[in-house]
Amino acid sequence: MDLSALQSQLPYILILAVVTTATGHSLMLHALKFFSATTASIISSLQPVFGILLAFIFLNEIPVQNTYIGGAIILFAVLIESIKSRND
Repeated sequence: MDLSALQSQLPYILILAVVTTATGHSLMLHALKFFSATTASIISSLQPVFGILLAFIFLNEIPVQNTYIGGAIILFAVLIESIKSRND
């Protein structure tokens, strides 16, 4: 495996990782001011589904069958938790 380009790209990878992690974490904490912890966690559990959709739209990646099954399980769980938290 050729890792020669890794040394020049490593700072950009680290910046990307830190910025996206810090942004996501900060937005999640900020959302807790406006939503309950349950609602915020339900919304954050949709992140993989949004990632799949964005990869499909911007990167033209075609999800495999297991991806659809996993997305459906996540959406079903979010739906159940949303209904359950609304009734409480």
